[in-house]
Amino acid sequence: MLSNLNSMRTVFVPDLALATDLYELTMAAAYYDNKETAEATFELFVRSYPKNRSYLLAAGLEQAVEYLSQLRFKEEHIAFLKKHPTFKNVSKEFFNYLKNFRFNGDMWAIPEGTVFFTDEPILRVTAPIIEAQIVETYLLSLINFETLIATKATRVAQSARGKGVVEFGSRRAHGPEAAVLAARASYIGGCIGTSNVLAGYLFDIPTYGTMAHSFIMDYDSEEEAFERFCKVFPTSRALLLDTYDTIEGAKKAVSSGVNPTLVRLDSGDRYDLSKKVRKILDEAGLKDTKIFVSGDLNEYVLDDLTSRGAPIDSFGVGTELVTSRDDPALSGIYKLVAVRRSGTIIHRVKTSEGKRTIPGAKQIYRKYGQRGEIQEDVLTLENEDRPPGTVPLMLKVLDKGRLIYKLPTISLIQDRAKNEVAALPLSFRSLTGSEKPPVKLSKELDNLTNSLWDDPV
Repeated sequence: MLSNLNSMRTVFVPDLALATDLYELTMAAAYYDNKETAEATFELFVRSYPKNRSYLLAAGLEQAVEYLSQLRFKEEHIAFLKKHPTFKNVSKEFFNYLKNFRFNGDMWAIPEGTVFFTDEPILRVTAPIIEAQIVETYLLSLINFETLIATKATRVAQSARGKGVVEFGSRRAHGPEAAVLAARASYIGGCIGTSNVLAGYLFDIPTYGTMAHSFIMDYDSEEEAFERFCKVFPTSRALLLDTYDTIEGAKKAVSSGVNPTLVRLDSGDRYDLSKKVRKILDEAGLKDTKIFVSGDLNEYVLDDLTSRGAPIDSFGVGTELVTSRDDPALSGIYKLVAVRRSGTIIHRVKTSEGKRTIPGAKQIYRKYGQRGEIQEDVLTLENEDRPPGTVPLMLKVLDKGRLIYKLPTISLIQDRAKNEVAALPLSFRSLTGSEKPPVKLSKELDNLTNSLWDDPV
């Protein structure tokens, strides 16, 4: 058995048992008091893409493993639930069950940094139905958010055309915890680093920063501010130029003699200003000084700047990235696809209009073209033979609650993501529009699906 849980730095205080929707716990109580012992299989997948997307990038698996491995109900949690009016008729035995609760199920997943498409399972949980049910909300929250941001980051990184992008959005994220996970997901998606120091500490992500306008405004002149800062940081002389007037700021940075290693532009017409600032720096002999641009950037702004050849060396992208502002929610869902009773598997589907699901525990097999491009995915039942010329995507991560998968470093995940996105056909990487998912069902799965859609009971 492989396990690297002990080397993981927990993102949050591990008081996560109540970080769920109430109905997960009411269903758990109903299962328990009705002596429902079926083994259930749930799959987490995405029903539809965000706007202008044709693929998604998997992220959040490491945090999912951390959650399932540490999930415990403390005495104070149970005392809180006992007082809740909803649970007034629930048996004492159910609360005793929660005292000893552990996740003892299996989990399969596609590795982080893998490109996938709608209706394909990102992860699959097979466990006693109470265990599989209780974990739904937290798993969805993790996978939906990190996958959304990682996918957004691939678009931003693509638009940078090889220039570095730093995630700059902590102050605009939906809370400090989201900021940390957004930094991680952004790095997976192609950013070179983050401004978030906690994310750097937890995940070994490079951290970057310059100065704020307040530092400049604290002094009587820009020159004094530049000199004071560079005195303390002589090897990383990064100056912010646009507190008052960007061009004048550039001239003062040059005349002050501090020889900045980097200057940041945070407002105005970044194309025009970057050209003018580059000229000022070059004429002063500062050809090695880099220009860093930030402020309300997204993939469309970067695409415009880089396609026009703006003399910008790197970018800081914040709000638009960590909130996926153009479409800030992913439609990931977690649905029951099978139950096992007395050794017999019973496939399950949902058939309501617009929300039909595909039954059974599944595997994804990917076929690549001669040039290494993603050609087609075949969705099969888990025990079907592998289609010729394909590779399986889903790997077993947890076996009876134990980690059996070597969690990769975040740098390896980032490398996988880069290769995966590069393997997409060009039309799938367009910043506008959406391509039809290149996914088909195996004959066996297609027949099963249609039979249950016609007669789900």
